[in-house]
Amino acid sequence: MSLASVCVFCGASTGNHPAYREAAQALGRALAERKLTLVYGGGAVGLMGIVADAALAAGGEVIGIIPQSLKDKEIGHSGLTRLEVVDGMHARKARMAQLSDAFIALPGGLGTLEELFEVWTWGQLGYHGKPLGLLEVNGFYSKLTGFLDHIVGEGFVRAPHRDMLQVSESPHNLLDALDEWQPSLQPKWAEQKPS
Repeated sequence: MSLASVCVFCGASTGNHPAYREAAQALGRALAERKLTLVYGGGAVGLMGIVADAALAAGGEVIGIIPQSLKDKEIGHSGLTRLEVVDGMHARKARMAQLSDAFIALPGGLGTLEELFEVWTWGQLGYHGKPLGLLEVNGFYSKLTGFLDHIVGEGFVRAPHRDMLQVSESPHNLLDALDEWQPSLQPKWAEQKPS
């Protein structure tokens, strides 16, 4: 798969550790260096603003998608290549997915997790065959990845669907993994045997 654009999900705050800010900057630069368009939530605050500013400063193209209701709260970024204002959160996520060839989650809160899991579920159901990944920063996602392995072991997620999520501490290694990823042909549902 050859990537042209990557959607980044991340927090509207910067978190409590400088490593989160540094990771957002590194990812923004890496996307620009690879000539990959950054697609994100359109905000100018938190890690959202940092990843966008880093990509722009490195000469990258950045497309923001923000709902009208959040434009003032998340302070819609005024310096992007393009900022699209949409009707609501569902339209925001659908538009970001439409414009993106892959998805990466930086550290973030409930919105970041919700976006990641929704797009992952879409992939599991076969609605798209796009790769997704976590940029692991300072152990932020270690408990989550452990829990994901647990639910595979408990029989609620199939291993090929768990393997859809690539994880790396390096933006460049993660982008390489996403570029090389191939979708699984494993269906979500196990064959049901009649009783």
